Amino acid sequence: MRDAYHEELESISTSLVEMAELVGSAMERATTALLEGDLALAELVIASDEEVNALQHALEDRAIALLARQQPVATDLRIVVTSLRMSADLERSGDLAKHVAKLAQRRAPERAVPDDLRGTILEMGRLAQHLMAKAAEVLVTRDVDTALTMEQDDDRIDTLHRALFQHLLDERWKHGVETAVDVTLAGRYYERFADHAVAVANRVVYLVTGEHADVLAPSEVSPVNLP
Repeated sequence: MRDAYHEELESISTSLVEMAELVGSAMERATTALLEGDLALAELVIASDEEVNALQHALEDRAIALLARQQPVATDLRIVVTSLRMSADLERSGDLAKHVAKLAQRRAPERAVPDDLRGTILEMGRLAQHLMAKAAEVLVTRDVDTALTMEQDDDRIDTLHRALFQHLLDERWKHGVETAVDVTLAGRYYERFADHAVAVANRVVYLVTGEHADVLAPSEVSPVNLP
């Protein structure tokens, strides 16, 4: 019975990793669709969001059933509750990738991003995907030091986000209001996606240590015993 219980806990963790990998891949493909005006790829990303939603619903069902049947306490309870919160972050990340793809869909076969901002958007997409891949890694390894370094990576996206706005506000902007709105939305989607990836990593920190990430620095780790 106890083995089955821990297998259920492990299946929840496995689903979180799968969700993180799916949304990271979705954001990578959505960025390509946005920059290249690829309608087919954009529609593929939009459709694939249903898989992420299904994983979240299944995870929630398993977690709630586990709470009802096993009434976990202490560390096990923290694992279940934290996993539910992480699944919400990952589901929202999938929505943000879908939003980027919808920007591409609306403008295809034209490109939504003008040439002078392609580099910035490409880098924001690359960093967003990198952060989610790192979050997936942290979910597997439960490496607190790696999780705590993700705030620095997120700062790079925030810097690019600010640069994007500065470019849009420049009096030399010549691409019109519609493009400005598209680029503004895209920048916001990448910034929020990165925030969710960091939130997932921070929740792993709490899961492992029982401490919130904002009170720890790398190497200040006293892990609890996890199954």
